[in-house]
Amino acid sequence: MGSVELLPVGRRVAYWRGRRKLSQQVFADRLGKSKSWVDKVERGVRSLDKLSTLQEIACVLRIDTSVLVGRDVEAVGTTERGEGVDRIRAAMSRYEIPLGKPAGRQPVLPVDRVLRDVGYAWTAFQHARYPQVIDLAPDLLTNVQRTHAHAPVSGRVPLVEAYRIAAALLVKLGDAELAWLAVDRAMLAATGDRDLVAAAAVQLGQVLRDFGRAREAKSVMLSAAYRIAPSVVEHGTPAELSLCGTLLIQAALAAAQDGNEAAASELIDEAAGMAERVGDGYDHHHTGFGPTAVDLARTAVAVEVGDAHAAIVWHEKATARAGWRWLPAEHRAAHLLDVARAYLHAGMRATPLGC
Repeated sequence: MGSVELLPVGRRVAYWRGRRKLSQQVFADRLGKSKSWVDKVERGVRSLDKLSTLQEIACVLRIDTSVLVGRDVEAVGTTERGEGVDRIRAAMSRYEIPLGKPAGRQPVLPVDRVLRDVGYAWTAFQHARYPQVIDLAPDLLTNVQRTHAHAPVSGRVPLVEAYRIAAALLVKLGDAELAWLAVDRAMLAATGDRDLVAAAAVQLGQVLRDFGRAREAKSVMLSAAYRIAPSVVEHGTPAELSLCGTLLIQAALAAAQDGNEAAASELIDEAAGMAERVGDGYDHHHTGFGPTAVDLARTAVAVEVGDAHAAIVWHEKATARAGWRWLPAEHRAAHLLDVARAYLHAGMRATPLGC
């Protein structure tokens, strides 16, 4: 974030509001405040001296409270996360393969070994073990690049998957720029393989939405979804339907972010039909797609458009499903953050749910 850390707290609020593409009025509505109150906070006329208010603002902006408060009260692990991101950036900046640099003493790992390493990293990510993934990612990226250089055909899948993991992790860590670089490399490496392109596009949608580029996200997601979609839904494989349905969900979330609630609802309805054919309890292409995931997406859309009541209704339906417990912990945790915003806006207290 650089110089933003040096700004007064009000200016940080304005910065992140701008990053989330929220007008002062929309931001004020989500906080239950007036536009004048927001304007005074951002100009420094009104101070933010209550932690509860800072937490509410951070919740709406989808950032950690420590980002608003500043360096002096950083959450435990913030420095370590920053160092981890730096190591990932370094691993992506070496360009050993195109420059023909020697691998040094490190052996080139066989494809089956890097596939196992990639699978382990995905498992760690989906269990929300982010510090572990941060530690794994730099060496993983280096190894898959070297393996792909020696086995371009069989080494392409682990290369794309490693970049997908890096992009997903970097979105969680708040480094959208580096996440975009990772997902761009995934898309380039996947070119020519319909399934791999669709899988990488899932993370591309997340990155574009994080940048506030909702219209581009919707367009790209729909192109990717209909490219992987079977000509007849009933004939589609669970893997195809999972990728297509997940991309439709990403497009729906982008439409909601762009203020097009009708389009978002239509796209989720289309994804729901595919989800019923896939069922819950599967994780094709690390999507976690199924009927429960669709209900979670309906919650997220409702939160995005400001319908707290609908969000809570969909949340309660989703968490009552058996599929709720089958979802990866990372997926459930992200949902609970979404629904916390809905309860906040509705002025209600959530019933505690385990991740």
